[in-house]
Amino acid sequence: MSRYDSRSSDPTSYRDRRSDSGLGGGGASAAAPSSRRDYDDGGSGSPKKINLDGLPHFEKNFYNESPSVRAMTEAEVNEYRLRREITVEGKDVPKPVKSFSDAAFPEYVLEEVKKAGFVEPTPIQSQGWPMALKGRDLIGIAETGSGKTLAYLLPAIVHVNAQPILDPGDGPIVLVLAPTRELAVQIQQEATKFGASSRIKSTCIYGGVPKGPQVRDLQKGVEIVIATPGRLIDMLESNHTNLRRVTYLVLDEADRMLDMGFDPQIRKIVSQIRPDRQTLYWSATWPKEVEQLARQFLYNPYKVIIGSEDLKANHAIKQYVDIVPEKQKYDKLVKLLEDIMDGSRILIFMDTKKGCDQITRQLRMDGWPALSIHGDKSQAERDWVLSEFKSGKSPIMTATDVAARGLDVKDVKYVINYDFPGSLEDYVHRIGRTGRAGAKGTAYTFFTAANARFAKELISILEEAGQRVSSELAAMGRGAPPPPSGGFRDRGKSFGSGRPWS
Repeated sequence: MSRYDSRSSDPTSYRDRRSDSGLGGGGASAAAPSSRRDYDDGGSGSPKKINLDGLPHFEKNFYNESPSVRAMTEAEVNEYRLRREITVEGKDVPKPVKSFSDAAFPEYVLEEVKKAGFVEPTPIQSQGWPMALKGRDLIGIAETGSGKTLAYLLPAIVHVNAQPILDPGDGPIVLVLAPTRELAVQIQQEATKFGASSRIKSTCIYGGVPKGPQVRDLQKGVEIVIATPGRLIDMLESNHTNLRRVTYLVLDEADRMLDMGFDPQIRKIVSQIRPDRQTLYWSATWPKEVEQLARQFLYNPYKVIIGSEDLKANHAIKQYVDIVPEKQKYDKLVKLLEDIMDGSRILIFMDTKKGCDQITRQLRMDGWPALSIHGDKSQAERDWVLSEFKSGKSPIMTATDVAARGLDVKDVKYVINYDFPGSLEDYVHRIGRTGRAGAKGTAYTFFTAANARFAKELISILEEAGQRVSSELAAMGRGAPPPPSGGFRDRGKSFGSGRPWS
């Protein structure tokens, strides 16, 4: 029995990756290399065949091109992609959709979109939706805040509704892997909101909280599981769930998961999923490690890039870099807060948990409404801090990089890098917490002599975004020593014009 009310009856919607004579996959063509036929555990061990006997046939091609999209000429498609900075790769790439009605979503999905008040698809949604709905594997490269969560969740809802209803003991149909608890929780909130009309059940599996409620959700049966890798493996090894029914796999922020050392866990999880699944692989950057993992997990994928594969910052964010001695950073922070504090949300990034707590304590002693979030906090405390920050009761939040990716807080007006991060990728993701969903934002960064090795790459990011590079930073980029003191001189006004929040 299917739950999908208007699915495609195309018999080519199923592909068995194990054979050259597969039934096709949404119009895809070329046969896979023989080395890809026998699915293994991601290259980490000997080949391990997956037995598909007894597993239900599933559908994954649901895309019906609308007349308005079909009528677009090649020149119009190219102009649209150029204007929205969309680059595509792959065979038989579908045309982008310009409106929600063009996306071929069932009415129950469109109703949820209307309720959310969205005006038009973002670039990643415009091109990603028809790709995902065709049932093909997909690589999506887009900056944070681009709308990628709905780019994979809405097709996931259509996919779930097309599959046989879960039997007792069945695991999920859709599995979303995410690097952090915060991102996983936010994805589930969206899954709950947009899956409500279909009565699709979802749960969030992550560490740091009691297992009981999560185990109960899994035992009752859920169609969508959003999980961090470690806790999911724990649940699998404890036989609280299985992945035999997973036919739609999402790896969200794959680059971050690899940065955090989840490569072995990801391979272990994917080795338990049927190889003829549909896989969607999302990343903000495209380093070699991320590309290598994609080659092992994906078959004949589409690839869509928003902007460029090269690392770059959101152009809606005004960036200021202050060359400052380490010992002067706290005083500089206070002066900056006095200048910009207007009740808007301010996110301050630190390198260490200890530093996060120390600066938060000092700020509170000085009268600033600051709270902190990092990996040593209990999940309950982290949830409370996020709630206080989102509501505006505590408009200043200090954080380690645990909050840098996937943290979706509306209206963060300012990001401050109190400590410069350990990579330019993390710099881009940190400042990407502001300027989201079309809004403008501002990022301030304290840059010390110890950060000099990043000067040249940072200058490239600033210049690409059309930001002014100070003479001091330019000199550091050429190898000169930093000046004895600095300031946000490019801002055109001095600090100290404001008063501490009270």
